[in-house]
Amino acid sequence: MKTPAFWNKKSLLSTCLLPLGWIYAGATALRLKLKKPFNAEIPVICIGNLTAGGTGKTPTAAAIARLLQEQGYSPFFISRGYGGKLQNIIVAPQKHRAVDVGDEPLLLARTAPVAVNADRKEAAILARQNGADIVIMDDGFQNPGLHKDLSFIVIDGEVGLGNFRPVPAGPLRENFQKGIARADAAVIIGTDKTNVRSILKNIPVFAGKIKPQTPPFSSGARVIAFAGIGRPEKFYHSLQECRAVIVKSFSFPDHHFYTETELQKLINEARKENAVLCTTSKDFVKIPPNLRPFFCVLEIGIAWQDEDALKDFIFQNLPQTKSKNHHK
Repeated sequence: MKTPAFWNKKSLLSTCLLPLGWIYAGATALRLKLKKPFNAEIPVICIGNLTAGGTGKTPTAAAIARLLQEQGYSPFFISRGYGGKLQNIIVAPQKHRAVDVGDEPLLLARTAPVAVNADRKEAAILARQNGADIVIMDDGFQNPGLHKDLSFIVIDGEVGLGNFRPVPAGPLRENFQKGIARADAAVIIGTDKTNVRSILKNIPVFAGKIKPQTPPFSSGARVIAFAGIGRPEKFYHSLQECRAVIVKSFSFPDHHFYTETELQKLINEARKENAVLCTTSKDFVKIPPNLRPFFCVLEIGIAWQDEDALKDFIFQNLPQTKSKNHHK
């Protein structure tokens, strides 16, 4: 899905769609109210958001998992496995493909084990049975099935919360005030261009930015870029930060599964333009192994503005369910 431009402002179209938005937000509120969440018996951290579309949840989840690993925890991610066909499994990157488990679980599995189940309760049980002492939910802030000990909402600083209206009139997945009341902290990724921090007065706010790793091409290289993520522009900006010269770019819907024909067209385009073909790590896992040598990946991470403050917040607020003292 590509984020509609009118979600950024209160337009006539947005106003016409507002009654549907109220129904959507009301249904979310009702679902959260009626279902009693399951207690997984180990701490659960949720990395979610208030808006539809890509905000940086997956790299944030991976970054927080690494902080936990540094302190001696054995975190597992749980994911519904969007786009995959297998359920109730632990992802095996050597064996599973994106069509089996979805793109994000394959990506997260490079950092920590991933339990896949559309039922978050069952995923948490599976993770615990396989050695998890803490669970990280990648998405699921609006999912009432699992008790959360710590909930972060991730906000893309570039676009903020748009026009503050619920889907389909705007980007919000639920009523803003109700969502903020359930969140323990917010993470703003990138420059806060809409000054969203000023309205997040009742919860701690942590800032981070997408940081490209060492690029797989030389400075000034001609690059054909493509991505199937929530906001492909972020990826293109990262390439430019690495001094790539983008000669063409191709944007696909979020979670897009590439056909061999599409990939071959991209390879042909790169040959024609004498350019490097570059994509995101989330897209790369969906490319068949036999075609991967034709593509390169720009890896990214999160650079925290104050990593120590974030670590202190997490470890001060996690329930200490084990006798082992994790916090160094």
